Amino acid sequence: MLIELLAKIIFWSGAAALLYTYVGYPLLLVLVSWLRPRPVRRGPLMPAVSVIITAYNEERDLAAKLENTLALDYPKELLEIIVASDCSTDRTDEIAQKFASRGVRLIRQTERLGKTAAQNAAVEQAKGEIILFSDATTLYQPDVLSVMLPDFADNTVGCVAGRLIYVDAASSSVGRGARSYWGFEVFLKERESRVCSLIGASGCLYAVRRSAYVPLYPEACSDFIIATKMVEQGFRAVYEPGAVCTEETNRQTDKELRMRVRVITQTLSDLWRHRSMMNPMRSGFYAIELLSHKVMRYMVPLFLTLTLISSITLAPRSAFYALIALLQLCFYALAFIGWILEKAGMRNRLLALPQYFVLANLASLIAFYKYLSGERYARWEPIREPSVMQTVTGTIGAGERNDV
Repeated sequence: MLIELLAKIIFWSGAAALLYTYVGYPLLLVLVSWLRPRPVRRGPLMPAVSVIITAYNEERDLAAKLENTLALDYPKELLEIIVASDCSTDRTDEIAQKFASRGVRLIRQTERLGKTAAQNAAVEQAKGEIILFSDATTLYQPDVLSVMLPDFADNTVGCVAGRLIYVDAASSSVGRGARSYWGFEVFLKERESRVCSLIGASGCLYAVRRSAYVPLYPEACSDFIIATKMVEQGFRAVYEPGAVCTEETNRQTDKELRMRVRVITQTLSDLWRHRSMMNPMRSGFYAIELLSHKVMRYMVPLFLTLTLISSITLAPRSAFYALIALLQLCFYALAFIGWILEKAGMRNRLLALPQYFVLANLASLIAFYKYLSGERYARWEPIREPSVMQTVTGTIGAGERNDV
């Protein structure tokens, strides 16, 4: 009887945690955004802007990225473009130098220290009042600056994040699952921005007040922790869905898994370094956002494991728990079948979401292990596949997701 009671407590505790993570927290955001919204007071603004494109071995995409950036609808005399090369060993630096006559500056690290260190070095030499961070693989809509900059007329705004749309031109299972999973992230972003502050930005499109930028430690996940750095200074990070960029999603499970493991491991380190920000007495509702959106989400593998084991334990004594255990096992079986079909070069729409859900939570599990074992990431190895996206035109609206 004691074992049965304990199993029931574990099952319902795990189920309640999962319900809060995926249903309760979104409903809380909806309620608070309705009762106590924090709108952005937009106004006309045209400051000097520095666009920093961080790159490591990006010869495949850099030229197209620079042409795309030079075509932004913004006064050229107010726009500075910097390529921050983290000791690239291919033609990245050579390509950037070919654009020097058009105003592009190359800043090369003397030592390969990683993406965040390259950003720090570039910001130190940037002249703009607003710093816009970008990746070499991301293409912007021409109006991103005219859409984002008016948000900085609000003195409470320190960071503005745009809307990243991930394009899955190959219609891969991983890409389809990622886009579906990302829809949930967009829902949270929009409401967190209305309620308090974003807890992170898409690393390929976010702008920061130069006066509020704080140099970050090399292993930081800069696009995540930048929001916390803003909140620490009394600012907030907001979401601007009208500022749109596109990027191709990964098309293979192993590459998506590696990317997610790296980012989650970095984020866990950032959360621990800034654990005081998870105290509601210090940071108010922002602490609730961090705990609910990040900590609880990364603990989902634990909750899933607890509910599975406890339901299997209770199954011989209850048809209800037997059914719950069977449904869970079937879900994981579908994810495994989806992975097998992907390896065989076959696609299945119905299996994309369970496959990606398991992938995302497996990444959290591996990241926890790597973090606890002391592994840290500073340098980054871009994961590139042959490009299937040629232009921004016609790709907007294909799908979108967050990095993690």
